[in-house]
Amino acid sequence: MGRLRITVVTPEFPTREFPQRGRSVYQTIRHLCDYADVRAVCPLPRYPVHFRPKFDHRPADLSYSPPDVSALYLEYPAVPGVTRPLNGLMCAHHLEPHLRTIPADLILNFWLYPAGFAALNVGRKLGLPVVVGSLGSDLNSIPDPLSGWLTRKTLTGASRVIAKSEQLRRRAVAMGANPDTIHVVPNGCDEKLFFVRDRESARRDLNVLGSAKLIVFAGRMNRAKGIAELLDAVAALSLTCPDLLLVYVGDGPHLPAMQEKACDAGLGERVRFVGACSSAEVGKWLAAANLLALPSYAEGCPNVVVEALSCGRPVVATRVGDLPELVDGSCGLLVPPRDVGALRNAFEIALHSVWDEHAIATRFRRSWDLVAQEVLAVCEASLSDARTQ
Repeated sequence: MGRLRITVVTPEFPTREFPQRGRSVYQTIRHLCDYADVRAVCPLPRYPVHFRPKFDHRPADLSYSPPDVSALYLEYPAVPGVTRPLNGLMCAHHLEPHLRTIPADLILNFWLYPAGFAALNVGRKLGLPVVVGSLGSDLNSIPDPLSGWLTRKTLTGASRVIAKSEQLRRRAVAMGANPDTIHVVPNGCDEKLFFVRDRESARRDLNVLGSAKLIVFAGRMNRAKGIAELLDAVAALSLTCPDLLLVYVGDGPHLPAMQEKACDAGLGERVRFVGACSSAEVGKWLAAANLLALPSYAEGCPNVVVEALSCGRPVVATRVGDLPELVDGSCGLLVPPRDVGALRNAFEIALHSVWDEHAIATRFRRSWDLVAQEVLAVCEASLSDARTQ
């Protein structure tokens, strides 16, 4: 049998406007290309020209394609919130003509609704098995009951389901998915970028004082990431910790507001905003850090936590999503979301604790190549099921 031909349908993929978007999916697909003939299709919502959604939406350059992966970008019309119940069908309508032109043995999806629903709809018409994958928030933060019902139909209609964690597997089962068809494939990490290295050397490169107590946040500058509570906790701790430094690594809709908040609080010397960074730059900031902070209101399986742990850095995060599976007392502390006092206290404890960076780093030795091989095995099992039916 020749190489498997896989069409991947996912909106969680790098774009020219958001090059760090969907990094875990991109790395998985990039390495999957070593074992199969892969074409990525990225369906994105197109909003009315004069409509300004509350989140950071930027019209996509549909001619873009990330390195090492053959990708097709397309749009379907949508209005945030208003058309959500119809987005799956609308996405399928615009997806179908393209998928008919791509030779494939199987459709692989990441992000359940609307893209997974659309992929399943088109796959049935084309007679192709469909494997759907949950990344976290598509199961943990379903916005309304109708979206939940459509997500359930996606889970129960797919030939196989991939979940990023055991918590997501349990969630999928609770929503009706057959436990025998669900496969847990945790995220990997680029060991060439995220590894234990000399903190002082990284700090010299980044112009950070060697004596600083450096807390790094790396992610989207979105309020749901707990970025305001993070600033408040650092402001409170700075009263007794004169060497404290907080660095925000990332871009997003609430970056200007956070810059203004830091200025109003008189934290100009204590807080830096370095904007969007490449993966290599994120790796260097994590190497320089005393700890990673991720005080999100909700999470799936955040890859930045895996990256921080691979760098031997402890994590202070909220007890949400898959974080309890990633962080325990040997590598960090978990606190309730939106609790500034608990966050401040956790920072103080973590910054004054002695952590074994090599022991932390050995918790995760999963390469993206291994992740790709495990995803391929799920696809092959799904195709085998289809051929024996």
